[in-house]
Amino acid sequence: MKGKNGQGAELDRRKFWADPVMVTTIVVLIAFLTLFILYPLAILLVDSFITDEGITLDVFKRVLAMTNFRRAITNTLKVGFLVGIASALIGLLFAYVEVYVKLQTKMMGGLFRVVSMLPVVSPPFVLSLSMIMLFGKAGIVTRYILHIYDNSVYGFWGIAIVQTLTFFPVCYMMLRGLLKNIDPSLEEAARDMGASRLRVFLTVTLPLILPGLGNAFLVTFIESIADFANPMIIGGSFDTLATTIYLQITGAYDKEGASAMAVALLFITLVMFIVQKYYLEAKSTATLSGKASRARMLITDKSVTRPLSFLCSLLAIFVILMYICVPFGALFKTWGYDFHLTTKWFVQVFKRYKGFKAFKDSFVLSLIASPITALLSMIISYLVVKKTFKAKGFIEAVSMLAMAVPGTVLGIGYIRGFSAGVFRTGFLQGLYGTGAILVIVFIVRSLPTGTRSGISALRQIDKSIEESAYDMGAGSFHVFMTVTLPLIKDSFLSGLVTAFVRSITAISAIILLVTPQFLLITVQINEFAEKGAYGIACAFATILIVITYGSVLLMDLIIKRFGTSKAIQEQ
Repeated sequence: MKGKNGQGAELDRRKFWADPVMVTTIVVLIAFLTLFILYPLAILLVDSFITDEGITLDVFKRVLAMTNFRRAITNTLKVGFLVGIASALIGLLFAYVEVYVKLQTKMMGGLFRVVSMLPVVSPPFVLSLSMIMLFGKAGIVTRYILHIYDNSVYGFWGIAIVQTLTFFPVCYMMLRGLLKNIDPSLEEAARDMGASRLRVFLTVTLPLILPGLGNAFLVTFIESIADFANPMIIGGSFDTLATTIYLQITGAYDKEGASAMAVALLFITLVMFIVQKYYLEAKSTATLSGKASRARMLITDKSVTRPLSFLCSLLAIFVILMYICVPFGALFKTWGYDFHLTTKWFVQVFKRYKGFKAFKDSFVLSLIASPITALLSMIISYLVVKKTFKAKGFIEAVSMLAMAVPGTVLGIGYIRGFSAGVFRTGFLQGLYGTGAILVIVFIVRSLPTGTRSGISALRQIDKSIEESAYDMGAGSFHVFMTVTLPLIKDSFLSGLVTAFVRSITAISAIILLVTPQFLLITVQINEFAEKGAYGIACAFATILIVITYGSVLLMDLIIKRFGTSKAIQEQ
């Protein structure tokens, strides 16, 4: 038996090395991932530990002695833990209501779906703008409804509330899938033995989803501590690590200090990512494997359904109103003082503030990055799921690593790596300050999302479909383009639009890399929001939201028209 297996493995190796397209693809992928993910992070480590005097910890000692760094890291962890816990609990509430409770109207289900989609298609700082305009010193709620004239939304609670409202839909989407996979017979057996609904939830449901709940907490914790845009706009004097790193390099011009701070932030996110990815995610999958054996009997008891549905609806409506606030901010003459409707802010976007250039640059760069990202994601997914070779683990791990790297950290890595670093001359050194480096950052930031989607889709395809094409003499490239890609085109199209939306709404990495040669929408919004020019910031943000929503709606139409059939999707 071993001999046969050995011969089979040897035959597979020969087939693999006899396919030049496959080998070239793998070599190019390894080079790309090493150069644009590992190399910038390695340069940060070099900057932090190696000076003109050799290997030393002096830079870290200097940074640790800084009061603002110690304060920033404490603030970051405080916000991260609160946002992680709150987001996981609110996400669980929404998921439980959708899966277990008989909703009174279909509109509630639609409301939940809208809320779950909003953070995906909106710029990351929209809720910060809304929070300031509703609850700030000139806020509609505080000044005109509650008659409070000195309220400040800046600081710890402002960041925590905004980040929770931004990230809890991510937890909701994760936990909804887990709850759907619980076999109803486990809970009904406990109910038949006389246990109350609360006891069933605490003793049966909660233990089953506990790894998933921990997973949701860690994902949100990582998102929170890596977030740059919200703390920059609504943080005030409450410094977080991401904003401190940015100010250290742009204000103090301390590249070595910024690198050391970036390494500290990267270490925290990497540890959390490893726990989340390789322990909690695997444990959650092992605990809940497969689909529920039969349909669940939904809770109809009004003493349960009414309060839970009311609470979720109230939160969902509040979030949607926060998003609606932004277009109104662009239509009022002076927010907080003069509420006459006007289009002057939209006119000024294009006449005074080079709006056409900002939208053109953002649109073109995102449009270039998105198909490359989608195709790269599908190729990596295909290699990881369908092929066996020594570097497979490396490709999968490094492509997913970008998920754990905060944008600010990656931005500093690119500055240090491509404006100096090893490549002091030549093409790669010339990347810094060009549109190409912005496109590469967009690709790297969106790659993990597309890869995860592609891996999930490919694992559902029967091997025999592709093997029959190989048996007829087709090469790997031909099989991938004519057999595999058409079968996962829904994932490809979804990855394409997701990459476009993530690219056009990105800010944390690119704010450090963008030069006056390029105007990007998110950078413009951040700049005007910092100055307190909320009318212009809201006008830019409104147009950006319209573009992203339009992209998602267009994707839905394309998938319905050209996507795989429902029969294939249900298999």
